[in-house]
Amino acid sequence: MGQIHIVTDSTCDLTDEEIKRHGIHIVPLSVQINGKTYKDRIDLQPDTFMDLMRSAEELPKSSQPAPGVFKEIYDELGKDGSQIISIHMTGGMSGTAQSAHQASEMTDSDVTVIDSRYIAFGLAFQLREVIRLRDAGATVEEILSSVEKVRENTRLFVVLDTLDNMVKGGRIGKGKAVVSSLLNIKPIGHLDIGEVTICAKPRSHKQVIKFLMGEFEKDTAGKTVKSIGISHANSIETLVNPLIEQIKATGYEKEIEVAYTSPVISTHTGEGAIGFMYYAE
Repeated sequence: MGQIHIVTDSTCDLTDEEIKRHGIHIVPLSVQINGKTYKDRIDLQPDTFMDLMRSAEELPKSSQPAPGVFKEIYDELGKDGSQIISIHMTGGMSGTAQSAHQASEMTDSDVTVIDSRYIAFGLAFQLREVIRLRDAGATVEEILSSVEKVRENTRLFVVLDTLDNMVKGGRIGKGKAVVSSLLNIKPIGHLDIGEVTICAKPRSHKQVIKFLMGEFEKDTAGKTVKSIGISHANSIETLVNPLIEQIKATGYEKEIEVAYTSPVISTHTGEGAIGFMYYAE
């Protein structure tokens, strides 16, 4: 009798221990920098990527896995009749979920592809629900229904410390970035519809923390906070630790997970950024 296999990509913030213990299959995205191509989190780690990005003349480029890569994995995992749930980073920032979907139509295996609409811990929250229900013997349909609820109850904020990468990537003009730098603006965006939308422009790290805490307390009032995660790109002292301190001051006693941001994400956000994610119901 077949089982349910879980496939995801390298932008999730599951720990290496979780990936191994639960038999999760990771398909890495690729990053091109200084004329070389690396597989995310395989031959390029987040901390070494920061050094490379800092010295690169051009903005690194990321690319999703080809459909053929997914098909090969699907063919192997499903050859005994097993079902496959393939859940990936938001399609608003990458074509990874689309590649997975194309592969699902090419393979004979039974594959269900999910666009998580999130990244990092926002994706990990959903993956953990898939793992929990799969291990409890749930059907694919039951898993999909529960994962949708997790998605609906998740919030994700991205804080940029610099607009340098946005300028290099052509997303904003250099003049606007100079003005923002002079005003010390730290743009905050939220990822609620699969794409980042700017929702605040505080002028200091202190104001960033105040805004994030205001949103957190408003969103979680009267609810049970299930998980909190913070992804960062070299911003432990400036944003991560102060934010954790404020969260704990509210009486929150559970673990607040912290992870180094995937190179794929750091390419877009730049150094000093954080992603603040929580799930409550």
